[in-house]
Amino acid sequence: MKVGLEKLESHEGIVVKALLDSGATGLFMDTTFAKEKGFKMEKLKKPLLVKNVDGTANVGGAITHQIECNMFFKGHMERARMDVCNLEKTEVILGMPWLIAHNPEIDWEKEEVKMTRCPPICGRRKQEVKEKKVRKTERDEDEEVSKRLVPRRFWK
Repeated sequence: MKVGLEKLESHEGIVVKALLDSGATGLFMDTTFAKEKGFKMEKLKKPLLVKNVDGTANVGGAITHQIECNMFFKGHMERARMDVCNLEKTEVILGMPWLIAHNPEIDWEKEEVKMTRCPPICGRRKQEVKEKKVRKTERDEDEEVSKRLVPRRFWK
């Protein structure tokens, strides 16, 4: 699926092909792609070991950096942190933390992804909640539930 990424420093937008991967344990951006496009890479305090699907070590070595950007898809907007590693031909991978947080409707036959079940902390969901004029207590409850379900790195 194609998503828009916006650099936080320059607000430059880039459209990328993202792979939805239920076997991936995080959100990832390819090292070469991140460097070529000029994303600001933040060094991690501790490197993260990376293993491929078959259990072998990734040829790119441990993850030592991550990026933060705004991500856009069909009216949906969020702040995302992605670990930077060797993905070879893939630019971005959205793994299980993202899939669990947003629970998108996916029609594999039509190759269609709909963001109809986002938690209240998502940009699109916040807008829908305002439009429906949901009572304050219901919004607070929704946000508390989301904070329990959504990994901290997606709260910003």
